[in-house]
Amino acid sequence: MATPARLRRAAPISTRRIAWEIALTALMIGVTLAACALFARDTLRLGDAAGEGEDRVRLLAFVAVVGLLVYGNLVYQVARLGYLLRRLRHHPPAFEDLVASRWEAAPPVAVLVPSYKEDLRTIRQTLLSAALQHYPNRRVVLLLDDPPHPADREDAARLAAARRVPAEVEALLRVPAARVERGAAAFADRVRRGVVDPRGDLRALLEVYSDLTTWFARLADQVDGAPRADHTDAFFADATVRAHRRLLWQSARRLTRELVLGGLGAEAIAREYRRLGDLFRVEVTAFERKRYANLAHEPNKAANLNSYMGLLGRRARETRGADGLHLVPRPPGEYGAGDLVVPDATYVLTLDADSLLAPDYTLRLVDILERPGNERLAVVQTPYTAVPGPSGTLERIAGATTDMQYVVHQGFTWCGATFWVGANALLRKVALDDIRTEEVERGHRVDRFIQDRTVIEDTESTVDLIARGWRLHNYPERLAHSATPPDFGSLLIQRRRWANGGLLILPKLLRYAWRGPRHRATPLELLMRLHYLGSLFAGSVGLLALLFLPLEEGFGSVWLPVTAAPYFLLYGRDLRQAGYRRGDLLRVYAFNMLLLPVHLAGVAKSLQQAVTGAKTPFGRTPKVEGRTAAPAWAVLAEYLLLAYCLTAAGWDALAGRWLHALFSLGTAAALAYAVVAFVGTRASWEDLRAGWRGLGLGVPEPARRLWASDGARD
Repeated sequence: MATPARLRRAAPISTRRIAWEIALTALMIGVTLAACALFARDTLRLGDAAGEGEDRVRLLAFVAVVGLLVYGNLVYQVARLGYLLRRLRHHPPAFEDLVASRWEAAPPVAVLVPSYKEDLRTIRQTLLSAALQHYPNRRVVLLLDDPPHPADREDAARLAAARRVPAEVEALLRVPAARVERGAAAFADRVRRGVVDPRGDLRALLEVYSDLTTWFARLADQVDGAPRADHTDAFFADATVRAHRRLLWQSARRLTRELVLGGLGAEAIAREYRRLGDLFRVEVTAFERKRYANLAHEPNKAANLNSYMGLLGRRARETRGADGLHLVPRPPGEYGAGDLVVPDATYVLTLDADSLLAPDYTLRLVDILERPGNERLAVVQTPYTAVPGPSGTLERIAGATTDMQYVVHQGFTWCGATFWVGANALLRKVALDDIRTEEVERGHRVDRFIQDRTVIEDTESTVDLIARGWRLHNYPERLAHSATPPDFGSLLIQRRRWANGGLLILPKLLRYAWRGPRHRATPLELLMRLHYLGSLFAGSVGLLALLFLPLEEGFGSVWLPVTAAPYFLLYGRDLRQAGYRRGDLLRVYAFNMLLLPVHLAGVAKSLQQAVTGAKTPFGRTPKVEGRTAAPAWAVLAEYLLLAYCLTAAGWDALAGRWLHALFSLGTAAALAYAVVAFVGTRASWEDLRAGWRGLGLGVPEPARRLWASDGARD
């Protein structure tokens, strides 16, 4: 049996290297704190000299801004320290050991994949990644959220094709499943006839393994040979298909060693056949909540998930009501022909429609939840990593920031401040039941497991869980990947949504922190959680204040840049260790400046909701081919900010404020690069013209273009 190609991964870091990084991080935290103390000393002297006038007010504002930014720097460094310590102590069990200990008594897992007008290729890859999990007791459900009766022909054709994907995945898996069934039936017949041969039966089993690895190899070749839309196709072939082949090859190699030792007994061989059968025996189905008038119709992912979660373990029948078709759960013990039967699940795995999982993802996370002492563990996840290898500059740098957030989230777990990040979380169903509420929507009672008051529903649900004594955990390996937005239009939708809601959740977090000594958060946990909820607001306002505050030269301190230097040093090292380029640190800075108006727009939406009480519409990140047009206001804001930075640099130079002039000029250079490289000059002007024609009130919508954004590729 030939050795399959290994999945391409970043080179592992040695224990000695991790220990060095831990020491360096601790040193940089010390340098930052020392620089802050010396900066505070210099600032106090400036305050005494400033008197009580306008200079003192500006100085206080400047100190507040610097304090917010340094707070963020320290959070990153502490999180990095925690991530490295967890990585040093992480000794995962071998895959074969997990199979031996967990396979036979694996609790049921429901894998839920919400989808709204997604690209068919994306849906197919995610469903196949979920269906081929090396876990025996699983069921995959595509939660289609498209309008069930679209008037548009293209939408109708896409929905019809999406409805067929689950059956297509099942049909694909029936081929290897049939091969396993033939081998298992032949073995069972030999056992029945009493002609068991430990060596001969093991050889027959190895032939089945050989055929299955060949099937995976052919499937990978088909994926490689198909017209390739982007880099996710190549990664899917490696991370899903060839990774499964490699696991089977490893098992076959173990069995080959048993053959040399004399073969296996009948029970061991039967167990191997059961395992192989479980791998390909999986139900893949679809559900559409919008077909039923009595289910939640709120236009967001949380409502889509809630509608199906409320059906787990129940039977329901379709009835016709005055307002349309209803899905009515039956009382326990009652059933009828044609009922919708939804099997119960101990755990629920929620995926985004573009998630790609390692083959052992579910098995490893269930192992964590099933360990003694983890009965109050509600959520286990691995924060997703960007799919490697994008050709566009924007997608690559957006992926870099995602990969750095992975470091932060892993460090949060060390601090006891894990947040549920939604894209690929394994949830304990009894914990969901614990935070379940009932609401009335359009006259119908609907279940709410995941709160959708804000558009960052998983973040608010985190606070609900910890307030009830549940814990969350990030598994310290990169086992899940997801695509990042390839253009400014889709990026804007995603990042504006991320910036919207944190301020609304802050009061709930503070109530949790101070409600009593038994459940009170530790200071470190609270600092981390506060930063997570308020960082986009604080960082955006802080950067904006630095740009707009006309600071005099006397406000400077030699220790101010030293407070930021350790952060940039460590961030740059993390980028390099994740496989990015040296110059990408500057590109990340330009990327963050580009997002400044986007984050402020998200914060403004939060404030609007806080004042009016009107729920913010959920903005889904488009996962379709072609460029997503950006609204004119966003593009115009980038050009206005660029113009202001250039103007401010000139004013500062004329006034002799050389440090602020250099800062404004550097920011202008970063923004200019970002507009050209990330937005594209041609694309930006096209969006501005479209906004002018529409009075500038455009909303981001997927727009297919015959050309790519200028400057969007390296």
